[in-house]
Order: sequence, then structure tokens, then C-alpha cells
Amino acid sequence: MRVLFLHNNFPSQFGPLARFLRDRGHDVAFGTQWKGEPPKWLRVVRFEPHRKVGEKQHPYLGFIEEAVLNGQAFARAAVKMKKEGYAPDVIVSHAGKGPGLYVGDVWPAAKRVGYFEWYYGAPDSDIGFLQPATPDGLLAVRTRNAPILLDWAACDWGIVPTRFQAAQFPALLRSKLTVQHDGVDADYFAPRPGHRLKLPGLDLSHAEELVTYVARGMEPYRGFPQAMAAFAEVQKRRPRAHVVIVGADRVAYGRELPDGDTYKTKALRELDFDLTRLHFTGLLPRSRYRDVLHASSVHVYLTIPFVLSWSPLEALCAGCALVASDTAPVREVVTDGDNGLLVDFFDTDALADRICDVLERTARGDEELAQMRARACRGAAERYPWNKLLPRRAQLLEAVATGLLGG
Repeated sequence: MRVLFLHNNFPSQFGPLARFLRDRGHDVAFGTQWKGEPPKWLRVVRFEPHRKVGEKQHPYLGFIEEAVLNGQAFARAAVKMKKEGYAPDVIVSHAGKGPGLYVGDVWPAAKRVGYFEWYYGAPDSDIGFLQPATPDGLLAVRTRNAPILLDWAACDWGIVPTRFQAAQFPALLRSKLTVQHDGVDADYFAPRPGHRLKLPGLDLSHAEELVTYVARGMEPYRGFPQAMAAFAEVQKRRPRAHVVIVGADRVAYGRELPDGDTYKTKALRELDFDLTRLHFTGLLPRSRYRDVLHASSVHVYLTIPFVLSWSPLEALCAGCALVASDTAPVREVVTDGDNGLLVDFFDTDALADRICDVLERTARGDEELAQMRARACRGAAERYPWNKLLPRRAQLLEAVATGLLGG
């Protein structure tokens, strides 16, 4: 089977599956805008839009134009691949971002699988959660679904990672979507009891209480302002507690602050921290990120009703004591008191209370807490391991390629 993956970034959700397929003898290629050094075993084809979204573009149409520019860029690269004799059996593309918009015009015989993460505007989702939605904002959101709908119409089948994410799509669209999580490397993240954190330039091997937080960016979508407010309170109550924050000082989802301000600088300006016990690592290599989880006394994950991150699942696999937001995507994987602890997203006092409670119970060797961490680790390793989910994903692609699914 010849499989072509398309994603603006690399390796994204497709990296582990690409390697899995390659190791089993399939021909794998990857189209991306990423400019780094690819692994030697993988054919990587780069594409780049010839211009940015127009400044005078109607604000509702920016996402559509961006998708069209991405799709056009890869279509030009695809024409060259076709002239060289390349013809994929299955094309797997990140839906709504554009790279797969026009591949059917280049390779009409290829089967199409869309990877669908989100459909905007459903009730009780991200829109209106942080602040009331404006009428203009609601109109813009409806239009934002246009490239997602184009990808859905063109694909033979679709994949969506969680039941909550699938529920955002209208019932008609769900008729050709399979809920199937990407999985995590449960073996890699398996607990290392007694592990102490020592990173380049940051030695916390002496720290007895380590509160950890991980996100790609520092933004309201992932509860960064709420987490920082709670961390400031935790530092006051627990004078030996260190806080480690992994992520970039940027916004990955949602709106940025005006005038170049960031949520990190805003928190440091408005809240009272002991900066000797507050540590920002930036983005970390995978092995260093794992070190953070393995040394964590309590790990915090917050999200509005939106796409579920991989990090809470990896934290569960690592045996972390997870304190997370009581929001729909989290409740799909965490049951309060069983494999983690849930708090109201906006209640920073309750979040601080739960963090301090975990630190206190850890210090006295609380057996109930230890059992919760063990259940969390065992449950995540049983439900979300690569060794179960990657073969299922490969089977789905083969079913589409042979016409047993979709059409």
C-alpha cells in the first residue's frame, strides 16, 4: 500500500503511524511545510504557499483563503510527483487546513481519508465558553467550517480522535467518521518511581514538591491564566513547592493579546510569584518532556471544551497525579477520584486547593492517592497504547484502500 500523509506541520498526528506502516513494508511519503531535517527512512515533499492571506481579505474568509493557498501549494508539488511516476493508493490529510483540497484533481484514483479534529460552532463547545460570543463572531465561525466541509465532501472516509470531538459534527457528517484515537506511547511514558528532574540549565533534583503544567502555548484555551493564578496561591501555601511550565510563550489557539503583550508577561505582571520557584522551560525534546512528567508530584491540565491534547494521556501513562478541568473533553478520559481529580475550569481557588491537597497527601504517603495514580497509569496504558491503536488505524486505511470502507 502506498500512503501519502499531508499536514502543514511534521510529524504531527501522522508520525507514529507513518513509521508503523513503513516498518511493515508499506511505501510512505509525507507532504508538509515543515523545513526541518526529516528521518532518512521517510520521503518528505515540502510545499509552501506563494503568498500570505491578503490583508484586505474579508475577515470571515481568511481561513478559507489560507486553506486554498495551502491546497494550491501542495497541488503544484503533487503535479511534479505525478510526473516522476508517483501515485498513492491512499491520501491521509489534515482536514480543514488545506493541503489535501486539490489532491483528488491530481490523483483521481487515490482513496482519501480525512483527519477531522474539530467542527466549529456546536452548542456547549469552545465558542462562548471564555466570554459571550458576539453576533459577528458567530457568523465568522460558521464560515470557518467551509474548508472542513470541502475536505469532508472529497474524502472517502474520516477519522476523529474522541467521541466529544465527533459530537461537534452534524449528524449527517458523522455518518462517515470513525472515532479512533491516535494513541500514545504507553511503554515510553511508563512510570519511573523516584525520578528527579534535572534538565540542562535547571536542576530540580532537590525539589520535594513539583507542580507541572504542559501546553504548546500559554493561552486561555488551555487555561493558562487560571493555572497561573492557582500556582501563585500554591506557592504561598507550600513554601517548598516548585512549579515547572513547559511550552512556548505564544498563542496556539484563540486570540493573542493586543500590543504584543502575552499571557505569560501579563501573569508575571499581575500575580505575586516566588520567581526562584517558578520555572519556564520553553518547548522541550520528547525525552526531557518525559523527565518532567516522571518527576511530577502533581500535573495540571486545563482545557475549554475543545480538542483534547495528548499530554493528559501521557501524564496518566506516566502515573502522574492529574488535576484537570471538569470539561467535556477531559471527562471522556478522566473520572473524578478514580484516575484523576477534576475542578471547575474557572475556579482557581478550587484548583489551588486540589493541588495543595495532592502535595500534602503525597508527603504523608497517602495510599488512596497512590492507588489512584496506579489506576490512572494502568487504565491509560490499556485504552490508548500505540501497540493496539496503530494496527487498528492501519486496518482502517487498508479497508478504505480496498473499497471495503467508504467509496
